[in-house]
Amino acid sequence: MGEDEVKLVGAWFSPYVHRVAWILKLKGIHYEYVEAKLNNKSSLLLDGNPVYKKIPVLVHHGKPIVESLCIIEYIDETWKHNPILSTYPYDRARARFWALYIHQMVLTYLYSLLTTIFSIEK
Repeated sequence: MGEDEVKLVGAWFSPYVHRVAWILKLKGIHYEYVEAKLNNKSSLLLDGNPVYKKIPVLVHHGKPIVESLCIIEYIDETWKHNPILSTYPYDRARARFWALYIHQMVLTYLYSLLTTIFSIEK
């Protein structure tokens, strides 16, 4: 992988992966999407997230970054154009609060619903 290459390891149904993909697109960052097979996890996923072994995983400069909110902050701090977070600490704290709130109140339930639907279909 070249120094400027970015890979996003994810699954098409994951709202957490979509969250990261939206930010990459918003910032105009070219990236390679790698669809993970969650029933047969690749070494890219397992090496990228050895603790939780979950998606998404962003690989930049050959180094993995995990957890969607951490990835988004990394993207915003690495690529300064089109900033996602304000330069003002109070505004950044409020944005982080709302991101966490949406994560806890909406995305967690959406992900649970999707996994239930897909387990019923199997």
